[in-house]
Amino acid sequence: MFDFLAFIPRAVSQSVPLMLGSTGETLTQKSGNLNLGLPGVMYVGAICGVIGAFFYEQSTPAEEMNALLAVGIPMVCCLAASLLMGLLYCFLTVTLRANQNVTGLAMTTFGVGFGNFFGGSLIKLTDSEIPSLALTATSSFFKARLPFAGSLGAVGEIVLSYGFLAYLAVVICIAASYFLKRTRPGLNLRAVGEDPATADAAGINVTGYKYKATCIGCMIAGLGGLYYVMDYSSGIWANDAFGDRGWLAIALVIFTMWRPAVSIPASILFGGLYILYIFIPTGTNLAVKELYKMLPYLVTIVVLIAVSLKKSRENQPPAHLGLSYFREER
Repeated sequence: MFDFLAFIPRAVSQSVPLMLGSTGETLTQKSGNLNLGLPGVMYVGAICGVIGAFFYEQSTPAEEMNALLAVGIPMVCCLAASLLMGLLYCFLTVTLRANQNVTGLAMTTFGVGFGNFFGGSLIKLTDSEIPSLALTATSSFFKARLPFAGSLGAVGEIVLSYGFLAYLAVVICIAASYFLKRTRPGLNLRAVGEDPATADAAGINVTGYKYKATCIGCMIAGLGGLYYVMDYSSGIWANDAFGDRGWLAIALVIFTMWRPAVSIPASILFGGLYILYIFIPTGTNLAVKELYKMLPYLVTIVVLIAVSLKKSRENQPPAHLGLSYFREER
């Protein structure tokens, strides 16, 4: 029998990094910037949060740790590092007008190398016999759930059994959707992504919007990396443990057709597909298990084909996505 009661919470937990990553990337792409460095941004955000948590946990006995500091220090470190990655990307692609694809791929390589270097250094400081770092005390604050959730049965297990970052991710998605559709700055941002020359002629600060959208998007994506370590992995850092979640988050932007609110159910769907092979018995047939692991990517390909066939402008990417803006050509 398929255990839905165990599967759904795991799928939701798996979806949060994808939800935050895709929402951050959607904001970035709405400005016309194609940030393929998202996996690196998530990696840097996660390791910097781990560094902050590590030094706080090492300097304070577990019973004396303050919940606000235990959560606040990693989050501030994560957001600051992700912001710097966003500024670096914008400086290269907006100010210096470097190729966005090459810059993004370079930042992904840099971010993974940065995370592995400092993650490996922290592991050596602990003299651990296994190649991982455990921050269980800090993780307990991130994973804390509502005290009455366990008494509500299946409803509590499915809806109320997550850490605060999971609910924050949903709020961010809804807020981003409202911002893009219902506010003047959101409409200005969409105009910058569609036709920066026209937006510039209308008095909109194209460079400013690109910087702000990309930096805020990177900060949101960085929280996805922090969630994966502190909540989903229970505070365990291991080099190269992220897998391809950053790339799946980018694929989700296409899957949701650049609509942040849609990323909530879409991320849960992708999170479920990502772990489906664990819950479906395949016996000793490893080939079948590998086929199940392909499902998120097959769904992405199908959706990409479907979106390409549709002629609706609303379902297409921003017209100026991935292109540098030269004001002199206006």
